Amino acid sequence: MTIAGPQSGSLTGHGAAGGPGKPTGSNPIPPQGSLVRRLWPWLIVVLGVVYFVTPLLGTIRLSLRHNNGTWEAWRLILGNEQMWPAFGQSIVNGLATIVVSLLIIVPTAYWVALKMPRLRPFIEFITLLPFVIPGVVLVLALIRLYSAPPLLLTSTYNSTRIVMICAYAALSFPYMYRSVDNGLRSIDVRSLTEAAQSLGAGWPTIVTKVIFPNIRLAILSGALLTFAIVLGELTIALYMAQRTLAPFMADIVRNKPFEAAALTLIAFSVTWLALGMISYVTNRAGRRA
Repeated sequence: MTIAGPQSGSLTGHGAAGGPGKPTGSNPIPPQGSLVRRLWPWLIVVLGVVYFVTPLLGTIRLSLRHNNGTWEAWRLILGNEQMWPAFGQSIVNGLATIVVSLLIIVPTAYWVALKMPRLRPFIEFITLLPFVIPGVVLVLALIRLYSAPPLLLTSTYNSTRIVMICAYAALSFPYMYRSVDNGLRSIDVRSLTEAAQSLGAGWPTIVTKVIFPNIRLAILSGALLTFAIVLGELTIALYMAQRTLAPFMADIVRNKPFEAAALTLIAFSVTWLALGMISYVTNRAGRRA
């Protein structure tokens, strides 16, 4: 026998047809915990935006303080004859460093993952050495080693530049190796290799047409970090007397703070533009593969 008392009516709303257990009357009030869970991600996003945008707004404001709020600092720095050659050299150095680093790191990480996984901790330790060795020590050692026969490579500006790019590639190893290694851990390297070998592919084809496309996002992450490091590196470029962006920017910061603020924003924009181009080229190459 079913007993329909006043308490059962308050639960079923418009009658028993509403089913048992459904609240009726006023709209249900969401639990306070669910509201906090919905707002928490937005709070993190807002804090992140404030953290990253506030320095940019301060830099923009400083660049506009020259001549009482005019664009004079921007006009002066854009008209500087030394800026664009320095920019160009830094961009070329960054792209060359990415190529050198990829040619060394990708085959090494791939071979370790495929044939010698026990050596992975040792390789990781080797790639961390740039964190241990200070930049001043590294550049002085390079100058001492390559400034006398039979390894005389610092006699001209361009040959010194090659030594510097190799040093930059060594500095990028911690970031590039971990990005590539994480990409290799996310795929079945052995199965892909055996499948490619069963179709008659050689090692260069496997690396360039099988491994590279499958870890292109990991490669892109390492390339972005490498490019940012090269564009802002000062110590090695300064000791090797290279006319790149970082020494030029250091000279501007010492003497012209308003123009330095404008130059910082230009460098920031060019960096993100270059990174976007690298991302576009990498994704396009991945779709073709």
